[in-house]
Amino acid sequence: MSSTVVVSPSSGLRGTVALPADKSIAHRAAIVAALAPGTSRIEAFSGAADPQSTLSCLRQLGIPIKQEDSTVRITGQPLQPASEPLDCGNSGTTMRLLAGVLAGQPFASILTGDASLSKRPMERIARPLRAMGAQLHLTEGHAPVHITGRPLRGITYELPVASAQVKSCILLAGLFAQGDTVVIEPVPTRDHTERMLGLRVERIGDKRYIFLPEGLTPEPLNMRLPRDFSAAAFFLVAGSIVPDSELLLPGVGLNPTRSALLEVLQEMGADISIEHRRTENHEPVGDLRVRTASLRGIEIGGSRIPNLIDEIPVLAVAAALAEGTTHIRDAAELRVKETDRLRAMALNLQQLGVRVEELNDGLIIHGGRSLQGGEVESFDDHRIAMAMGVAALRAQAPVTIRGAEAVRISFPSFWQELARVKGTELPGSG
Repeated sequence: MSSTVVVSPSSGLRGTVALPADKSIAHRAAIVAALAPGTSRIEAFSGAADPQSTLSCLRQLGIPIKQEDSTVRITGQPLQPASEPLDCGNSGTTMRLLAGVLAGQPFASILTGDASLSKRPMERIARPLRAMGAQLHLTEGHAPVHITGRPLRGITYELPVASAQVKSCILLAGLFAQGDTVVIEPVPTRDHTERMLGLRVERIGDKRYIFLPEGLTPEPLNMRLPRDFSAAAFFLVAGSIVPDSELLLPGVGLNPTRSALLEVLQEMGADISIEHRRTENHEPVGDLRVRTASLRGIEIGGSRIPNLIDEIPVLAVAAALAEGTTHIRDAAELRVKETDRLRAMALNLQQLGVRVEELNDGLIIHGGRSLQGGEVESFDDHRIAMAMGVAALRAQAPVTIRGAEAVRISFPSFWQELARVKGTELPGSG
């Protein structure tokens, strides 16, 4: 059942934000642990729906998993055929990464998902997997994904589209292939998989080469997951645009292939500092402090886009409150996410009185005007729901967000955290 949340304007945000664990790393850690001999211990595992979908699928494949609060223990062993289709829920990462693993297994599998996931493009993983010898059947390029496991061969594959999910799919398939596997990235994308597997990475010319040798066996993990930078992004923007605000976001993952938004917001004039930088489990981490600042519009595009693709919805909110015009280009990938995020943000911001021009691959946002109250739609997309919750903080009147329950996909406690740093009761809901 769809729910609504009503968010009122704020006069100041204060406090420490409790962020969920990194979703991207959680998926990969669970899958690597399932493939590694022995028992892995993963602390601060996210309770959000997407990473829980990965755990559910691994359980169906016969992997012993014990979860106590936010600590997960996974005992790796050979995968077993699932008696039913593997339900990936709303998680494209679950579907694409598991497809790579299952392509090389000695049994058949079916990967399914919800209505939104069933519209997302899967030919981008089918193409390289077939080149490795896999047998996959899609429905007009989409899920359900029918896989008949077969012996695989290593390949050298250059990504035609910047995608960490496609890269990870190929690398995980390479664990079950004869011969070495090499993935070539023209544009760097999030690199959690290669870090976790300890792979050799070389820069050759202007491209990035990731090498996975034949016969590599993952090692069990003992790690604590960093806090999710993509979740932090909403509070970095909120703390920047709401007057008289100061927020602390501890333990946030600062992987450079994920955190381009920091640099972009600072170029816009944001006051964000990094405290207590450290490295945990091969991932850079730090505490982020954000204070109110006056933002200005800038141009954003090119090689930065893959490293802030998930943050563009809330970046569009920052642009709407910034002085001047912001151009976002080279972001056509947003049209094939949980919803068409370019269209969704254009419609919602226009609903609040912002002048927005929609491009094939981006948005032109004319900022500096006050936002009006009203009603907006999440389009069943967690990042759209949270972005509009942030926008509502600077509206002249309350904003009603329909489909607010979508936040469960990545940040189930988002509305509670927003209310807490506002110093108010939970947003009105229905």
